[in-house]
Amino acid sequence: MSEPAAAPVQAPRTDPLRALVLAGGLTFEREVSINSGGQVVEALTRAGVEAELHDADAGLLPGLSATPVDAVFIALHGATGEDGALRAVLDLAGVPYVGSPAAACRLAWDKPAAKSVVRSAGVSTPDWVALPHSTFRELGAGAVLDLIVARLGLPLMVKPASGGSALGVQKVSRVEDLPAAMVSCFAYGDTVMVERFVDGVELALSVVDLGNGPEALPAVEIAPESGVFDYTSRYTPGLTEYHAPARVSDAVAARAREVALRVHEVLGLAGLSRTDAIVTPDGEVHFLEVNVSPGLTETSMFPMAVEAAGYRLGDVLGRLLARAAHPEA
Repeated sequence: MSEPAAAPVQAPRTDPLRALVLAGGLTFEREVSINSGGQVVEALTRAGVEAELHDADAGLLPGLSATPVDAVFIALHGATGEDGALRAVLDLAGVPYVGSPAAACRLAWDKPAAKSVVRSAGVSTPDWVALPHSTFRELGAGAVLDLIVARLGLPLMVKPASGGSALGVQKVSRVEDLPAAMVSCFAYGDTVMVERFVDGVELALSVVDLGNGPEALPAVEIAPESGVFDYTSRYTPGLTEYHAPARVSDAVAARAREVALRVHEVLGLAGLSRTDAIVTPDGEVHFLEVNVSPGLTETSMFPMAVEAAGYRLGDVLGRLLARAAHPEA
């Protein structure tokens, strides 16, 4: 993987860039989002940007109208920040923001749909089936689950068809544990995606566009103590080891970079993204899902990748905001 030529610098300005950082929301990921938003404000402030933290509530649009900002940085995780709805409202209000457009977010938010598009583009992804709760209710859960196991085998990964932070994600190794995993998963959404488990090294592949086209940052290797990168492993200090750059061969690193850039391209993403992938022992890189609003907490992989690339997080975020505010520059 080629090294970046130089750390990004913000475009010269006679006055500080003014940004609103949106965090919080009402999803299951509210706490993580607030943590991300706080880290973003700190990093931007160190980089000389006037950044203010704000929740996505009824005061947002009146506030933006009364006190305009140069651009908005969306640090909301979950539906509000990642399903495209908030971005569509900001588009209606004429407020520029960092990141992917609403339509691309809607596609990326729907994991089965994103996997279909990515597979059609020639990227490997584990086989899966996605079914709404009504299917199990109408056709009988036992019969449907038997078909899933017959088709995909064991072990399986059970996860909500949309959402992040690994909420509701479980590995199922025994057929008798599958019904309980499905019930637990339905607590986070009406549709569950059951995916064939692929054993290997898990990677977080971050992409950023600072003005010269999308750039894949060094891959971050994720090594959870439990073997599964679930919510607990993700946010409990000490339960997961991270290696940035990942401990993979140059050939695998190059393939991972190609996958991240390809996913970013075919899904129509912009600004920044983070693709989650698994590398099998034979070196094949399998796409799992993509995040349009990647975590930016102290234990998140995007900041690790930025640091591994030799960049400063505040400079990267500031450059993204400057490009959003002045796309013609």
